[in-house]
Amino acid sequence: MSIFGSISEAIFGKPAHAEAAPADTAAVARGAEGAPVVVAANNTATPAAAVGTAAAATAAAKAPVDVMAILDAIDDKTDEKLDWTKSIVDLMKLLKLDSSLAARKSLATELGYTGDMGDSAKMNVWLHKAVMQKLADNGGVVPKDLLD
Repeated sequence: MSIFGSISEAIFGKPAHAEAAPADTAAVARGAEGAPVVVAANNTATPAAAVGTAAAATAAAKAPVDVMAILDAIDDKTDEKLDWTKSIVDLMKLLKLDSSLAARKSLATELGYTGDMGDSAKMNVWLHKAVMQKLADNGGVVPKDLLD
């Protein structure tokens, strides 16, 4: 798994593997009362609630996630004083990930860093912002001050 994938999984949880919808499902439409129904290939309609939990699992997986609340909750459970809102090293430590220079260089490569990796301070600042932005791009609610 990629390093960002590990960060994402630690915050968002493992991706839900929703149950497959019935093989003959063609579309979801609205019935006479406005209730969703699944219209199968043979033109029979079944109330959407009877189809299973796949749609609910997919919708739940795409719901916005408050990244700061999750990380603050993890931080509250640790004895170590970490400044994860400013430090990529502390963020990775909070998530119990390898925060070594080698791991950070690998993450920088993964996220497309084009600066000098020999300047770890500059790279670390870029990494923190890039990780926060990528979390936001993937459904995380991230405070604006962590993106700037």
